[in-house]
Amino acid sequence: MIQIERKFRPEIEGLRVVAALLVATYHIWFNRVSGGVDVFFVVSGFLITTSIISTINRTGTFKFLPYISKLLKRLLPSVFFILAVVLLLSFFLLPQTILDKTIKEIIASMFYFENWQLAFSNTDYLDSQQMKTPVEHFWAMSIQGQFYIIWFMLFAFILWAIKKYQIMNTRKLINFILGSVFIVSLIYSIYLTSVNQPFAYFITFTRVWEFSLGGLLCVNLAYIRINKVVAMMLGWLGLIGLVLTGMLFDVSQMFPGYIALWPMACAVFIIVSGTVTTRFGVRRILASPVMIKLGGLSFGVYLWHWVILSFYHYNISRENPNFLEGMTIIIASFILSYLMTRFIEKPIRESSTTRRAFRRISWIGTVNLILIAVLVSTNLFAQNQQAKNKTVENYPGAVAALGKVEVPDVPAYPTLANVFNDLPQSHIDGSNQTQKEADVKVGVYGKKEGYTATIAVVGSSHSEQWLGGVLKAVEGTDYRVLNITRSATRFSTGYDEDDIKSKWVENTLAYIKEQDIDLVVGHATASNTDKERIQEHLLNPLRELKEAGVQVLALRDNPRYTFNVVESLDQDGEQKTIEKMNRAQSQLDGAAWTKLEQSQEFHTLDLTKYFKIDDEFRPIIGNVVVYRDYDHITNTYAESFAPIFEKQFNDILKK
Repeated sequence: MIQIERKFRPEIEGLRVVAALLVATYHIWFNRVSGGVDVFFVVSGFLITTSIISTINRTGTFKFLPYISKLLKRLLPSVFFILAVVLLLSFFLLPQTILDKTIKEIIASMFYFENWQLAFSNTDYLDSQQMKTPVEHFWAMSIQGQFYIIWFMLFAFILWAIKKYQIMNTRKLINFILGSVFIVSLIYSIYLTSVNQPFAYFITFTRVWEFSLGGLLCVNLAYIRINKVVAMMLGWLGLIGLVLTGMLFDVSQMFPGYIALWPMACAVFIIVSGTVTTRFGVRRILASPVMIKLGGLSFGVYLWHWVILSFYHYNISRENPNFLEGMTIIIASFILSYLMTRFIEKPIRESSTTRRAFRRISWIGTVNLILIAVLVSTNLFAQNQQAKNKTVENYPGAVAALGKVEVPDVPAYPTLANVFNDLPQSHIDGSNQTQKEADVKVGVYGKKEGYTATIAVVGSSHSEQWLGGVLKAVEGTDYRVLNITRSATRFSTGYDEDDIKSKWVENTLAYIKEQDIDLVVGHATASNTDKERIQEHLLNPLRELKEAGVQVLALRDNPRYTFNVVESLDQDGEQKTIEKMNRAQSQLDGAAWTKLEQSQEFHTLDLTKYFKIDDEFRPIIGNVVVYRDYDHITNTYAESFAPIFEKQFNDILKK
């Protein structure tokens, strides 16, 4: 095929240590992303390309089973073992609020699609503020596993083309193919980062260029000639630039677009500089015996540090660790990595037969599946037991805020493990509009034929969250209900004309005017701001509808918080959460609401009193958990507003 230098590169081991320590350091003390993962991707691309080309040069073939077996023996033992530890700790140390999400992500991590799991959940507005799981960092492992499959297909095609067409200049062919992958993936990465950065951060296709860069470096490194002075300068520039990446750029918000070229270039500089031995070059540090030894533990350090840090945040403090605590986490990560490598990974990797190795791996995987089944079944049992007792008498919800009903002493509903998934029907059946399109998506509920009136719930998720109460209110009536909502998009004129959100608002206005809609229900204020301009923008579309003859029920926005109410309830208890809620400035729309009520432009409804007991905001009212995150209420609590909505609808529609 082509000749490459297949020799041990000790400076790469040191580079892996630096990357792992950067990731850990920025996570632990600065709550930021360092760019170290991107370096891992370049190194992985370099090493796997070296291995593949060496195999083809040696054997003349490239078969899938030997290739994948070797990789799985190296990757799965550590991954499966750490996931087993997380599952065991979850029984005792994990908050209930994060349990369901953690189980989903553990399954995704086991089967190497965690990056896609995070991509789709993080682009969902209602999931954007949930606590992070102890296995979120496995997204990088998933991309790496997917990349290895892509690389097999790529080099299998290259070998086929070489043999079929008797291509002599194989280096040129490989450079063309890897270069094309690099360019296409980088362009796509830059584009998608600019339009949907959270999604771009996790998906495979915006990261392949980083592996491609490592592959290109492997193929061409032997042809790069530099003198000692240049090598020394490149090495130090690369190392210093790499260390500064997390300080210079907000990696979690800007990557993996063109900014990711910075740590990529730094890694390339370090590897290229390693081809020349210099007295004062970084190679002397990175290739030292200590760094080589630690390099073998870098993979484990990356996997362990986040797990330890997560359980620290769950059980000790949600603040960043101090220096001593942080160093303890890093040292513990190295110790656990060593023990795991010595007693789990190495015995499996060096098993006498492949069958024996995979038998051991399958045992750990089976244990994981059993633990997952136990966790899920325990959660479902508790949920079902509570559902049996879910009656209006046991769970009066909002109507209990006025102190006119008796509230029995029963556990709060939903259970904290299930609160986040207590969603409005439109979010479950998909009629809520995502952020990708401007078309009007409509969910139809209530009486769909022979209806006497149509009620439309319109706006963002802060309107959508009331759908449960609206649907309960119209049960047994001849009213039809439409859900016309879009995540993270206020029904407002405050967006730029070319913004997709502005186009959705325009399309929604046109749709409502064309349809036979009698009443529009939506929030008319934003409680997280006191800016008059924002509040006025919310009223403009409602005024336009009123002028078109549509009745409007304008709701005051519910109180919002800067902390996750459910997680506080889970970790701090009810009393401390009550204190935090009442210290917070949860309603900044007071002046705007007073002005709106006095104007008498619309039918108005202020539900604030139903979020309080004895003039005190509460996280649990009438045995129902009020919030599902920072600022959205649970569907169960929304449903308890049915009597209030029913009275409003009858008063408005019968007139």
